[in-house]
Amino acid sequence: MVILPHLAFSQEEAKFYISFNSETLQSAFETIEDVYNVRFSYYDNLLADKTISLNKEKRSLHQVLSEIEILTNLKFEIINDRYIIINNNNNNNAETDIQELEKVVINSFLTKGISKRKDGTYKINPRSLGILPGLTEPDVLESIQLLPGVVSPNETASGFLVRGGKIDQNRIIWDGINIYHKGHLFGMISPFNPNATKTVTFINKGSHPRYGERASSVISMTTNSKIEDELKAQIGFNGINADANFDAPLIKNKLSVQASVRSSYTNIYQSVTFDRLAEKVFESTKIENGDNPNNNFSFLDFNIKLNFKPNANNTLFVSLISIDNQLDYTVNHSNRNEMFNDRMSIKNKGYSFGWNKQWNANLTQQVSAYLSDYELNYNYITTLDNQQISDFEKRNLIYDSGISTELQQKINNNNSVTFGYQYVLKDVGYAFKNSSNLEFILDQDESKVQAHNLYANYEYKNPKFFDVSLGGRITYFDELEAYRFEPRLLIYKSLFKNVKLQMSGEIKNQIISEIDETIISDLSLENRLWRLANGNNFPIINSKQVSLGFIFTNNGWTFDIDNYYKTLDNIMALSFGFLNPENSQFNLGEQTIYGIDLFLRKRFNGFNSWVSYSFNNSESKYRNLNNDKAFESRSNVIHSVSTSLSYKISKLQIALGWRWQTGKPFTGSHLGTNGLEFNQGINTKRLPDYHRLDFSSTYAFNFSEASKLKGKVGFSIRNVYNRNNLISKEYIGNNDFNNEIQVIDKFSLGFTPNVLFRVYW
Repeated sequence: MVILPHLAFSQEEAKFYISFNSETLQSAFETIEDVYNVRFSYYDNLLADKTISLNKEKRSLHQVLSEIEILTNLKFEIINDRYIIINNNNNNNAETDIQELEKVVINSFLTKGISKRKDGTYKINPRSLGILPGLTEPDVLESIQLLPGVVSPNETASGFLVRGGKIDQNRIIWDGINIYHKGHLFGMISPFNPNATKTVTFINKGSHPRYGERASSVISMTTNSKIEDELKAQIGFNGINADANFDAPLIKNKLSVQASVRSSYTNIYQSVTFDRLAEKVFESTKIENGDNPNNNFSFLDFNIKLNFKPNANNTLFVSLISIDNQLDYTVNHSNRNEMFNDRMSIKNKGYSFGWNKQWNANLTQQVSAYLSDYELNYNYITTLDNQQISDFEKRNLIYDSGISTELQQKINNNNSVTFGYQYVLKDVGYAFKNSSNLEFILDQDESKVQAHNLYANYEYKNPKFFDVSLGGRITYFDELEAYRFEPRLLIYKSLFKNVKLQMSGEIKNQIISEIDETIISDLSLENRLWRLANGNNFPIINSKQVSLGFIFTNNGWTFDIDNYYKTLDNIMALSFGFLNPENSQFNLGEQTIYGIDLFLRKRFNGFNSWVSYSFNNSESKYRNLNNDKAFESRSNVIHSVSTSLSYKISKLQIALGWRWQTGKPFTGSHLGTNGLEFNQGINTKRLPDYHRLDFSSTYAFNFSEASKLKGKVGFSIRNVYNRNNLISKEYIGNNDFNNEIQVIDKFSLGFTPNVLFRVYW
């Protein structure tokens, strides 16, 4: 790669009409990218608080950049006639991440702050994220759900499916820490503070071999690794929670600390937003139907990080995250002297350490360690005439720890290699107990697995030919005495000026997954518990995926199409108890998925419009179920569409978005002589189609021209026309022959407004 010290465009380059009226530089550069088909790379703080005005004129790219250089004192460096690095003209030693610049294929994928890279991954910057429909703040997991191939049939932030995979097949990482608790308020919002999250990387195909452990996707989140030179802080609240975070230098250019805290305030005030979420969560439970005084339904999360840079070649960090959810709900039926008490505590704490070493200009090393501590405790207590008659308990404990090191060697401008080693220890236990007159254990397990992972990856990059990333990962599971090899391949090729080709293939393996036990509690929440593979009746899950896609970009238009084929082996499911209550064994099976993801975007005159469509066909086959014949997977949402139109003028942003998707399949029933009967086949029925309209608006402002204090207000509505979507049909009470089977219909969120107020300085 050659960095040119000055502008060197052809004198014959095209000219376009372009103008800016007190636009922020970041917004101006996004417009230039679309008009002239170029890509910029810069540090966010380089453009902070800077605006620009240009009269409407027909200009070449050379002319536009020359004028901006004069007006802003910025300097531009051109790479391969298309990629442009922005530096401060007074800083001749500015650091530039050229590697990251090369990877960008589509900027502002859905909105500002989301980009798609050459390696097929999506990069999200929550702090600079533009407006998305239905969100006043950029919820990390909700934002991912708008990307092609991602759906959430149960309408939760955490319960999303990626290309037909299951929820537990998505690996979630925070500063190198594996996270097992995925959502506050039983999954309704993300447990990750978006104002504390610097970067999110979402991978749905062709994963780098450093990523293992899950069969479907990877969501890797990192906090700020830069040592700030001044205090930055913000506080805010919305209709659900309040939060505060800050980033402060401790030793100039050497040591800094950042911290954030977020908490619900439902014990003080319950807003309309919270009421709507609670209605959905507790729908069809005793909590919804009973008298609920003095109850607790709350959450708290916080994180702290220290960044240390002793010299130019070494950086270190220590990070902590804590996620805490509490539920203590009592329902009284005074006419029957009955009382039902649900107590649930879910905690996930994590700790990580990282060291980055630059040995020379071409060799870098990363060393890291982490510990994730997850604990779920649940009691469902029934009292009659002030005397406890039963107590159903659920317990789930996970201690997940690991250490790793990785070396990255740049051979030359076109070739580089990566080598790494990871050691991981997972210790997992769960138990289901029920006590009435006597205590008995319904199900329990406690096991651990140590994994040794070696991986390598080779990258070849040639803009005139093609880019290829070829790697592999080999894992030895100690207690299981099993080896697994996972090859990875990604090919990127520029076919024509505006058309790119992407191909990928990967194999993944998964040893930890969730089980869905027979529901005893009427609450029917968080009934999925984690357990480890044992190599026998719980084998290692195996996933294989290949994909082929094309990307077209030109003059503000973006078209992205990706086709994929995916298989999953050794997936597990409980026998359908309502079909045979005596058969409660786990059944081994396989899943076959193929699909197409489409994305179309157009930006024009301050408007940003896009539409995303996904086709997904998924079939499952389990031994001893359905006569060993394949049937539609429960998660099979065949068609899904998301579309949005947003507009930005100065500091005001408005977005309107619509979602539509086919309903999930379910097993039908009818009323017979002995109650509900099931003889219509597994998942042969389908719920009605789902659709809703969402609206969002935000306005940023300065408190005064002289003050650094800034603010933002926002308003959003989910389900504007209050559509009553049936999203789930469940059967409960099938624990034994003495229980009557009941049908539980669950519906989507209704009309749900939300507000936002934030202050920055």
